[in-house]
Amino acid sequence: MKKSLFEVDGIRLPLYSLNTLVIGSGAAALNAALKLCDYGQEDIAIATDNWGGGTTSNAGSDKQTYYKLSLAGDVPDSPLEMARDLFNGGCMHGDIALCEAQNSAQAFFHLVSLGVPFPHDRFGAYVGYKTDHDPRGRATSAGPLTSRLMFECLARDVKNKGIKVFNRLEVIALLTETKKDEKRVIGALAVDKDNLNPADYGFVVFNVENVVLGTGGPAGIYKTSVYPESQLGSSGLAFEAGAIGHNLTESQYGLASIKFRWNLSGTYQQVIPRYVSTDTNGRDEQEFLNHYFPDMGKLATAIFLKGYQWPFDPRKVRDHGSSLIDILVYQETVIKGRRVFLDFKRNPSGGGLLEDFSFDLLDKEASSYLERSGALLGTPIERLQKMNQPAIDLYKSHGIDLTRENLEIAVCAQHNNGGLKGNIWWESNIKHLFPVGEVNGSHGVYRPGGSALNSGQVGSMRAALYISRKYAEAPADEKRFKECVEEQIKRKFEQARRMIDSQAGAESVLLKAREEIQERMSACGAHIRDPQKVKKAIQDAWALYSSLQKKMKVSSAEHLPDAFRNLDLCLTHALYLEAIGEYLGKGGRSRGSYLVLDSKGEKPCLQLGDAWTFSLNEDDAFVAQKILEIHLSEGVKAKKQWVDIRPIPEEDTWFENVWNEYLKNKIVR
Repeated sequence: MKKSLFEVDGIRLPLYSLNTLVIGSGAAALNAALKLCDYGQEDIAIATDNWGGGTTSNAGSDKQTYYKLSLAGDVPDSPLEMARDLFNGGCMHGDIALCEAQNSAQAFFHLVSLGVPFPHDRFGAYVGYKTDHDPRGRATSAGPLTSRLMFECLARDVKNKGIKVFNRLEVIALLTETKKDEKRVIGALAVDKDNLNPADYGFVVFNVENVVLGTGGPAGIYKTSVYPESQLGSSGLAFEAGAIGHNLTESQYGLASIKFRWNLSGTYQQVIPRYVSTDTNGRDEQEFLNHYFPDMGKLATAIFLKGYQWPFDPRKVRDHGSSLIDILVYQETVIKGRRVFLDFKRNPSGGGLLEDFSFDLLDKEASSYLERSGALLGTPIERLQKMNQPAIDLYKSHGIDLTRENLEIAVCAQHNNGGLKGNIWWESNIKHLFPVGEVNGSHGVYRPGGSALNSGQVGSMRAALYISRKYAEAPADEKRFKECVEEQIKRKFEQARRMIDSQAGAESVLLKAREEIQERMSACGAHIRDPQKVKKAIQDAWALYSSLQKKMKVSSAEHLPDAFRNLDLCLTHALYLEAIGEYLGKGGRSRGSYLVLDSKGEKPCLQLGDAWTFSLNEDDAFVAQKILEIHLSEGVKAKKQWVDIRPIPEEDTWFENVWNEYLKNKIVR
């Protein structure tokens, strides 16, 4: 890496020239950096706005899952079978599914070699269990902090390898050039958050051959969210540069605690806690679920099944299914304005029902699971202590004692299945730009729980391999680089200059804009979607984006990172809403992890009002046969196209032929 100066309008900015800049410090980003080194490309650096501040390091659940090929037992499995299960989730390209399956074992054992403590038996078998949308028990876990353990082990190896890390650098733009109608990334522009001076605004320039974008999902666009508060995302960087997004309609939503943001899946539900709602002051306690379930057996079994079927799924609403609970929690919190809690101290009571809780009333699946786990005990907290004491300890470490107090919850955004488009090497339509991890929209509609961690490791590994084999050159010489990007940097510099106004006063304007973005997405683009509200939301989103570009002011350079972040999030939420509107306009109905209100549909249950009617997509629906792609065209307009879903490739796996291709270096192409 070479350091020099970049002069623009008489102002000198730091310039770093290197082969690859990795943006982000989550598991996918760090793995990309490590694999680049392993493959021989050491002219790299990592830029992150907050080291360890992403979802990987700060998120989890009761038993956070890593999904991989089955590696133990007598249940047959193969990469092709795993690819089929990923592909059958809907709206996932078959070649991507095959890559994620074929490389899962390699990615998994790399983590094992770094010290991630995935459990194995005395014979070395890495055993597994079933998770949502998983037919074969491929899931494994290192506990509630699996992804944090991944981050710690990857980060330790980054340090051991001496990879340069630029911490507290907020990347605000990707620098590009276009030749013969093909656009490629050639650099990045960042602001140094520790050097936000009025002379150069802390601008830092990178001249690179490649950018690996590993900044996570766009968590900052939602108000009700289980993402860590430090995780905001930066998809707008890529959208502004012309990158294509796909499946932006597909995110996952699920029950989570809100005082301390944490997913409430698995054992937290399998111990069958009591659900209660109160008024805003914590009074008027009601076991509100009792009004909507016919008997305690149905109610208690539905709560138990939230552990297996945790994300909200409209297919699991009818017949008093587990996802009816999500609707009822939403109704209490959003529509009625009440608060909802889980009570682990007492069993659900039968107020309004014929019977109180009893193990004898559970469906066989639930009762046999608890019996086999030795958890046929008196209260939910006793069952949780028996099955998963670390789940209790986790909350206690954050000042919440589940043995003494109730846990406040909501239905929260928790994962983005869509995102930026990439090919089988995770390269965007913007050449030399590689989105990896959650920012890459490789998942389809119904992904198996835990497949995101596998996807991030596989995708970053494949991006690193491609870069090392095909894009290993030094970046452009500084003179040519300056000719290509000088105007782009000037525009950002002028934008920063226009936004700074010493008379701007309090920074509440920034907060107000952020709140408007988040409230709009949680109201119109989350797990409950009203087609009429979406139409207006799209107009309002673009109006806000236009207003922010022209009128957003901050009192000093100190607030520029938040201002640029608002622009990024605002553009992102506008494109997400555009995608949702396009999907609905093509007749799209409820699927995945969202319910589309439909006056011609059916009610989730008789006790709910007519406003809750909905219907599911037919298997042959147009939106089930295509993938929606969307990108920003000239004039700040969203351009959309529906593309065919690529099937799983039928590759020639005859050894002699593959060996021949490999020897001739024709594999990476």
